[in-house]
Amino acid sequence: MTLFQSLPEPMQERLNWLAHMRQSNPIYFDPETQVWHVFRYADVLAALHDFAHFSSENAYGTEESPISTTLLATDPPRHRQLRSLVSQAFTPRTVSRLAPRIQTIVEDLIQHILPAGEVEVVDQLAFPLPAIVIAELLGVPSQDRSLFQQWSEAIVVGTPEQGKQAMHILHDYFVEQLQVRRQHPQDDLMSMLLTVEIDGAHLTEWELVGFCQLLLIAGHETTTKLISAALLCFDGADLVDPLRSEPDLMPRAVEEVLRYLPPAWMVPRYVREEVQLGGRRLLAGAHVSLWLASANRDEMQFADPDTFRLDRENNRHLSFGHSIHTCLGAPLARLEATVALPLILQAFHNLRRTGTAIEVVDSGLLFGLKQLPMTFTPS
Repeated sequence: MTLFQSLPEPMQERLNWLAHMRQSNPIYFDPETQVWHVFRYADVLAALHDFAHFSSENAYGTEESPISTTLLATDPPRHRQLRSLVSQAFTPRTVSRLAPRIQTIVEDLIQHILPAGEVEVVDQLAFPLPAIVIAELLGVPSQDRSLFQQWSEAIVVGTPEQGKQAMHILHDYFVEQLQVRRQHPQDDLMSMLLTVEIDGAHLTEWELVGFCQLLLIAGHETTTKLISAALLCFDGADLVDPLRSEPDLMPRAVEEVLRYLPPAWMVPRYVREEVQLGGRRLLAGAHVSLWLASANRDEMQFADPDTFRLDRENNRHLSFGHSIHTCLGAPLARLEATVALPLILQAFHNLRRTGTAIEVVDSGLLFGLKQLPMTFTPS
C-alpha cells in the first residue's frame, strides 16, 4: 500500500530529494559543507562494512563530548572491547526476559489514556515506554523521565548551545548517580559498568558518563521514533484492522516500518585513508554522510520501494546499521515495538490521526515525528 502522500510534508520533501540524488548523483560531494553524500544501498553497505577506511572516530562531534569515547564513535580494537562490556545485556535472549515488564508498562500507560478517547502518541506512549525501560536498566529513577525528554530533545534537535548545556547537565546527573553506586552497588547497568575492566583498567569517569549518556539517549530515541512511525504508517496504509485481527503479522510489519521510516536517516563517517567508493575517489580526512533512508528505498535492492508491504521478503534494510556498528539496542527496540503495538491496537479501536500538519524532529541524523495526535474508540 502506497502511503507516501500521507506522510508529513518535510518527510515527503526529503524522500523526493533522496530519490533524485540516488538516480542523478549517487555519490555526491557538497562543496559548501565539504561532505560526501552516499545514497545507494550497495555503496552505503560497503562503507558500513569497511571500518578500516570509513571510520566512526572523528565522525560524531568532538572530544568535548563524553559520547566521543563510546562504542558509537570508536573503531576496533577499542570498539570491540567497549561493545563486549554491555553486549550481554542486549542480546535477543536477555532482552526477551523484559517482555512481561514491557507489557505491564504499556498496559499502565494505556489505562491512563483510555478514558479520553484521544492520544498524543509521542508524549503519551512512544516516549514514556522506552524511557522507563532504559531508566530501569540503567538504574535511574523512572520519575526522572520527563527530565530525560527535556535533555534529549535539547541534545538532538536544540541549538548547539542548548545541546551543549543539556550535555553538561546530563553529565553532572550521571556523575552523581555513579557516585551513589560506588557507595551502594545495585543490580543495574551503572553498577556493572563500575566493575568492568579493559586490559586491567577500569573505565574512566568520562567514559562511564559517555556510556550512560549514549545508552539513555539512544535507548529511547530509536524506540520512540519506531512506535510513532508505525502508527503513522498503519493509519496511512489502513492496516490497523488487519494487524489487530492477525497479530502474528506484527514482527513483519515492524521490519517494514523500519525500512520505510527509519529512526536514523543518516550516519556519519570519517575517511581514515584514501579510498574508492562507487567509482569516486575519497581523500583521507573527508567527512561522509551515509543515507540509510535512501539505501532502504533503493530500487535495485527493494521492489516497489515506496510501497509499504507486509508481504515483503528478504527485508534487509539498513536502519540499524550493519557490521560491527549494528545498533546494540536493536533487539530491545524490536521487542518494545512488537509488544506495545498489538496492545495499543487492541485497546484503541477506530484509531485515526487528527489533522495533517504533523511536526517532525530533524537533527540531521535522526528524523521522526515530534507529535502524532490520534483519536480512538476505547475497546
